[in-house]
Amino acid sequence: MKTRPFKQVDVFTDQPYFGNPLAVVLDGSGLDDEAMQRFARWTNLSETTFVLPPADPSADYRVRIFTPGGELPFAGHPTLGSCHAWLQAGGSPKRQDCIVQECQVGLVRIRREGERLAFAAPPLQRSAPSATVLAQVAAALGLKAQHILAAQLLDNGPVWLGLLLDSADTVLQLVPDHAALKKHGLKVGVVGAHPAQTAPVLIARANREARAFAGSMPTSPAEAVAADFEVRGFAAPIGIEEDPVTGSLNASLAQWLIAEGHAPERYVAAQGTCLGRAGRVYLTREPDAPGSVQATSTGSGQVWVGGQSVTCIHGTVTL
Repeated sequence: MKTRPFKQVDVFTDQPYFGNPLAVVLDGSGLDDEAMQRFARWTNLSETTFVLPPADPSADYRVRIFTPGGELPFAGHPTLGSCHAWLQAGGSPKRQDCIVQECQVGLVRIRREGERLAFAAPPLQRSAPSATVLAQVAAALGLKAQHILAAQLLDNGPVWLGLLLDSADTVLQLVPDHAALKKHGLKVGVVGAHPAQTAPVLIARANREARAFAGSMPTSPAEAVAADFEVRGFAAPIGIEEDPVTGSLNASLAQWLIAEGHAPERYVAAQGTCLGRAGRVYLTREPDAPGSVQATSTGSGQVWVGGQSVTCIHGTVTL
């Protein structure tokens, strides 16, 4: 065991304790899989990351991402939070225009957008779920057929069943049967649009309800940031009933929704409302360069997933 630099970061928020927490061990050298997994179980956070020297010479650093139940090939909030912690600890990227993170899914580009960092969403594979699976998941969520506008299996490393619901209000009112979702073995992400004129009202109302349930909580300034969509992520199969804010899910949802015309090429998603959080995820799809293969075939540009991070704990850990 040795003393290693450590940070706990809150991601997708500009104010501590309103986003999704992440434990970051800034020196994971010499730790085997068992030691990393044991520490991730001990932190009991949705994800814990370990920063390592890159194996690929084009990367600035390498990161391994663990949930309490296992290792992930890629995840969004650990990507932004680890990059934030690495830069804050003095990390210096090889290029001025972007940081390159290496993880199991490959190389992930991260860029600065003012006070936010944004990662380039990895390639997405998607397919239609079976009618049987969709019916089982809908029942576990308490949804009727008319509530579901579209559904896709989304795979960008993590696999999610994505459901587009008829409204943000429907998303906020869900009371899932987490035991049933765990039995089906699927992580489920739900999304619904806010009516533009009522989005701030719905967000404020839901936050008031969450505070009433959870006890006295300070009002988050993020309530003033109107969201276009409301998102919730249910991950009982990996031991997390509801994730506060999920970058990989929002990445895959954006790639799907924008490609199918369900969302504009730039929008803001709220997540964590029902948990008393106020996460904000900024999604942008850039147009393809003229003459590129993508521009002449699929017409799909690169999606960027952005958000702010704040450090809540600086210190060391003995591992």
